[in-house]
Parts: sequence; C-alpha cells; structure tokens
Amino acid sequence: MSLEEICGLMLYSSAQKLNSPELTEEQVAMLDKNHVRHMLVSKIKDTRTAAEWSNRVQAWCEASALGIPSNTSSDPRNCIDGSNVNALAPELDGEFSPVAASDISKWPHEFGMAATFDMDIMRQHGEMVAVEYRALGITTALSPQIDIATDPRWFRIFGTYSEDPYLTRDIARTYCDAFQTTPGSPNGWGMRSVNCMVKHWPGGGAGEAGRDAHFGIGKYAVYPGGNFELGMLPFIEGAFKLQGKTKMASAVMPYYTISYNQNPNGENVANGFSKYIIQDLLRDKYHFEGVVCSDWGIVRNYAKVYKHDGKPWGVETLSGAEKRLLCFEAGVDQLGGVKDNETSIEAFHLWEEKYGAESARARFELSATRLLVNIFNVGVFENPYVDVAASVETVGNPTFMEAGYNAQIKSVVMLKNAGSVLPVANPAERRLKVYEPMRHEDEGITFWQKPTPAYDEYLISKAVLAQYFDVTDNPDEADFALVGIKGPFGHWGYSLPDKEYPDGHYLPISLQWGPYTATNAREVSLAGGDPTEASANRSYKGFTEISTNASDATLVRNTREKMGKKPVIVYVSVEKPFIPAEIEPYADALLMGCGVCNNALLDLISGAAEPYGLLPCQLPADMQTVEEQFEDTPCDMKFYVDSEGNGYDFAYGLNWNGVINDARVKKYGKK
Repeated sequence: MSLEEICGLMLYSSAQKLNSPELTEEQVAMLDKNHVRHMLVSKIKDTRTAAEWSNRVQAWCEASALGIPSNTSSDPRNCIDGSNVNALAPELDGEFSPVAASDISKWPHEFGMAATFDMDIMRQHGEMVAVEYRALGITTALSPQIDIATDPRWFRIFGTYSEDPYLTRDIARTYCDAFQTTPGSPNGWGMRSVNCMVKHWPGGGAGEAGRDAHFGIGKYAVYPGGNFELGMLPFIEGAFKLQGKTKMASAVMPYYTISYNQNPNGENVANGFSKYIIQDLLRDKYHFEGVVCSDWGIVRNYAKVYKHDGKPWGVETLSGAEKRLLCFEAGVDQLGGVKDNETSIEAFHLWEEKYGAESARARFELSATRLLVNIFNVGVFENPYVDVAASVETVGNPTFMEAGYNAQIKSVVMLKNAGSVLPVANPAERRLKVYEPMRHEDEGITFWQKPTPAYDEYLISKAVLAQYFDVTDNPDEADFALVGIKGPFGHWGYSLPDKEYPDGHYLPISLQWGPYTATNAREVSLAGGDPTEASANRSYKGFTEISTNASDATLVRNTREKMGKKPVIVYVSVEKPFIPAEIEPYADALLMGCGVCNNALLDLISGAAEPYGLLPCQLPADMQTVEEQFEDTPCDMKFYVDSEGNGYDFAYGLNWNGVINDARVKKYGKK
C-alpha cells in the first residue's frame, strides 16, 4: 500500500445522509482522492436506498487499485426517540402495529434496554439488529456505549446501560457476542458478523457536574470517589472477555474527556491523545488487540468552550499535524470524523523526523493491519454486495418488529401503583373514559444549541388512546386521567453570553422541573482551565436553572385537582434520572420509560401485559443529594421514597403483585 492509501484507511468519514442511492461528489472525492474506506451513515431514506448506495460504494471500491471494500458503520438506529413516544414509522398518527413491517425494528433506547435486566432480550436484540445492519450494508456498529452512568445529570445517559458496572458488563458481553458472531463459523466471524466499536474508553460518565465533553465546558472527567478504574470494568470484564469465538470487541473509541489527574506523569490531555490511557492501559495492561478509533473531531479546532466544534482538549494550541501525531503516538489507529489525508501524511513525516523512516512506516502499517483485519473478518473482501430485494424484505420485518415491541413493553418501569389502580381494564358493559391533558414546553435550546419554539402536544396520541378507551376532554366525565410528560430538561450546564455576562457563565444541570438554585454547589470546581476562559474555576454556585418543561409538574398537580379522588396515572418519558418529589404525591400510579411507543405503554396500562422493568439507576430524593454525590461513583445518592413507602433505588420496580424480587434483583440489586 502507498502512504496515501494507508493514511486514507486511517480516516473515518463524517456522518453521511443517504437521501439517494447515488454517490455524491463529496463521497467520491473521499473514496478517490483521500482513499477513505470507513464511512459513517446517519439518516437513511429507506432500506432500498441504503442497500443500493452500499452496492455502488462497494463497486467503486472493488474497481480501485487494491479493491479494499468500504467498512460502513452506524450509530444505534433501532430505537424510538426517547423524548417522543409518538415518533413511530410508518404511521403518521402515532399508531403502531407490532407485526407490521417498518423501516427498521424498533427497540427501547439503551437505557430502556438496560431496564429489562434481561440478557436474553439483549442477545435477541443483537442478533436481529446485526442481520438488519448487514442487509443495509453496515458492517460496523459504533456501539455499545458502555459508559457507567455514575453522574445522573449527564446528557448521554439515555445511550448508556445503567449506572451499575456489573449489569453494564454483562450487557456489553452479550451485545458484542450477538453482533459479532456468525453462527457456525469456526472462528465466529463471517457474513452475518458486525464489528462492535465499544465506547467510550476508559468511561465517559464522570464529567464534572454532569457536563458533556462535546463542548469545552465539559472537557474534564473527575474522580472524587477514586473510581477511575471502575469505569473500565464493563470493557475489561465484558467487551474484552466475550464468551463467543470472536473473543473481544473488534474496536474501541476513547471519549473526548480529559481523565483529570489520572496520568501518573501528571499529563492532562484528552483520552484520544493520551499514551497512558491508550497504550499503557488499554494495550499493555489490558491487552486490547483491535482498532482504536478516536471520537469525532478531536483534531479540529474550536472557538469557544460553549461552541460545538472541534474537541482537542488539552492540546488546543498544537497544529493539525501535531495533534494527529500525538494521537498516533498515543496508539490511536484511526481518526473519527476526518476525511482529508494530507494532514495525516504531514503527521507521518513528523514521525519520520522524530523517530526515523523505518519506525514511521512500521507504525502506520500496524494501524493499517488492524483496520484491514476488521474488514476481512466480516467477509466483505469475499462479497461486499447486498441483495437489495432481500434487504427490503429483511429490515423491519414483522418478526423483528414484534421482538422489539415486546422489549419496549418489558422496559417500562412501574414505580407506583397505589390502591392497585393499574391495570385499568374495561368492564364488560362499557369502555372506560380517559382524560389526557395537553402538555406544554416553553421556548428553549437543544443540547446542540439549536433554538426550539414553544409548543403544545399530547405525549400519548389520542388516536392510539382511542384504541383502548373512550377519550374525553372533560375531566368530570372521565373515569381516570392519563398524564404523559417528559423528564426535566433545561440547559446543558452553561448560559450563553448576554449583556450581564458577556462571556456566559456556568449553570447547574437540574433534575427537577421547578427552578433550582445551586446554593450547595462546590465553591471551586475540581477541574478547569481553557485557553478561551479567563478563570479555571467552573463553579456555578448561586446560579439558577429553569427547565423548559417546568409546566409538566404543574400539569400533574392541576390534573390531580381536576380529577378529585378519581385515579391519576402519570407516565414520564425520560432520557436520564429525575426527581419524583414534584409529581409523585399527585399520582396514583407512576410509570417511566425510555424509548417506548404509545401502544406498548397502553398494553401495560390496560393489563394486556404486566410490568417487568427495573430501575437502571437511582432516582434522587432532591438536588442536594445530587450535588453531594460523586461523579465517578454509582448508587451513592439518597433515593426518593414515595407515599407507599417504596424507595426508588437501583433495581427497584413493581409488577401487579407488588415489589419485584426475582432472579434479576437478586443478581444485580444491593450487593
């Protein structure tokens, strides 16, 4: 291979939207000029488009000088939007048939999958989704995300598998075995295999105050509980110790964060630049043999700590080539979200100057070999093409859809059922009437800093609700109320510049709906410092956060008042933990889900199915315990206790008979 071909192999494209089966000029340039062979796919118009596009990419690659196929990848794509239970395909009105074909099978979000505590469901999910991926031409999963959700404020908790390292470990092992194993293959690899890129080494859940490292405001992971090594447990005991023949996950992605003060040499750079994190720990100590791919954009620059741009944390002042050289010195094989190889060639020459030509060639060939092995393992050198007609029949087929639907049902956690108001079954003589109030959200801003308008919605589609009960807008006529709300969401730990604070300022991340003032926050942050900031103290003490959906809690209270003594059932669609104190006293029944469609929820409420889910996290008693907990320590909060005397601790959940105490609870509950 030429140097240009090797450097191209060590790149990973930015996300590609497949609106057409034709290759764009940009995609052809990546394949031709920059020799890129790793493509990340995001939005897909439909299965046929994806399959035909994949075949065109592979035909182009096959006709190239060396014929190296494309290794196409995807972030998790088999889930319903965790914040919108009406986001269903193909029906536009929110109606869902578990046995209808769809664009792809629909499962709970990862946090919801964890709530099942069920490895059989995880295995089934992995095996079915792997088949769908291969039918779409996808050969690498940028998953599972096995960070431990040790800080309840972190934005990405919906993509994790709980705050428990042991449950996450078992899920990681089951997931990777299911994705990577081709049944009947002597070494496990083959045409049904999908490479797993586990993330984010050495664990990304310990960002100070719950802030996320996509932005400079969240660049530091802190370890006040001394649990740096605990974050690695799902990797070293799970993803790296598979029970199947593939033996270990084929790739790893380090997180953006600086693992603050964990390097014995005193160096504080992001994990993707750290020789200690990658070479000394991941490779030498824990014997990882696969590909290390950086998270997206770490070698790009940025303007402000609150801007979503490059993420070169700790090495902000280095040139582009110097950043890449540092990655390669640390042991990174591949750069995520980078499509040009000129700068990588420049980094190669910097290596030559520093270590000699023979060393440079050997180092880059080592990464190329690892990358090629993963392409060989999934069989696309033998046959890179997919059968388009078979793909259309396979992806989102009724069997896979039904399995995903059943997993959604089993992921719902019933937290409260006072007086056994659930299930609500229609009596023989008539259908019950349900009142669902409309919820409201104020103007806000997304995590990605895009403004959102104020809007009103019924979280649970009235068309779907009418399949189960008669629907009324008059609470006086209703037999019971069903209130669908979302978990609290405000900002992401920072207030953008305004007249009073021209540089902006740090904010608390709140888990309650009502206003929260951080009177008990740290006076001085544990970590800080950025070239674009004047102060290294990132304290937000004294500042107030207001959720954009604060009215959700008011909606529950108002519905209680309107319904009098008639049952009020509350469902919370979550992306991370919340504080129940503002809503629980006003609810007869309280349920929680992460990526659950209307029908699955209503099957539970109506008694067609029984609750099965368990809490994959603690639900805190108040924000004081959130402030006092350690970012790196699981299950260290005072948990909420409801009016029935039940504590919302990890592995808690109810079924029709009361508190669940089955084998799952015995295995993963209180140690």
